[in-house]
Amino acid sequence: MTQPDVSAVLGANIASATALLQQLPALAPALQHTVEAIAGALLNGHKLLCAGNGGSAADCAHFAAEITGRFQLDRPGFPAIDLTANHSLITAMINDFPPAQLFARQVHALATPGDVLVVFSTTGNSENIGMALEAARAQKVTGIALLGRDGGRCKSLADIHLIVPGDNTARIQEAHLLLYHSICQMLDPLLANG
Repeated sequence: MTQPDVSAVLGANIASATALLQQLPALAPALQHTVEAIAGALLNGHKLLCAGNGGSAADCAHFAAEITGRFQLDRPGFPAIDLTANHSLITAMINDFPPAQLFARQVHALATPGDVLVVFSTTGNSENIGMALEAARAQKVTGIALLGRDGGRCKSLADIHLIVPGDNTARIQEAHLLLYHSICQMLDPLLANG
């Protein structure tokens, strides 16, 4: 078995990630709207819900943890619910209902008007993410979508969308991480002084 050229693989990944990240400044207006929407909701006693599949579920959990715990500043925690975290609930719902309803049913059960739903989808075409955004709209919950490629179906279902214009899932997820860390960094002083 031939060993991979570690330097070549790492160098290629760094180059492709850098090329994609250099396109993100175009998302600054949507990023600003995202920060305003989340800060406005949290500072007015509302909560944040997050949903995603696979690696995006891990991003969802990470983002919710930064909101409930803290990012960099020592500030109060705010309510953020990771809709992927309750394994008993998830397995029961997948057993009892169509799997595509997994997040939408939780949004209907947990969200109230004024809350914010943040979803992650590298394709923008995940059926359960689309249904969650539809449920958010029905509940008068602001839907924010971190997407990839061309935004897919979810682009039109979100109130605010941050679309990473790439087609490599790993690179899109890396860009999503930078975006939600940037959101957390901008939220920190607003939440600390709110």
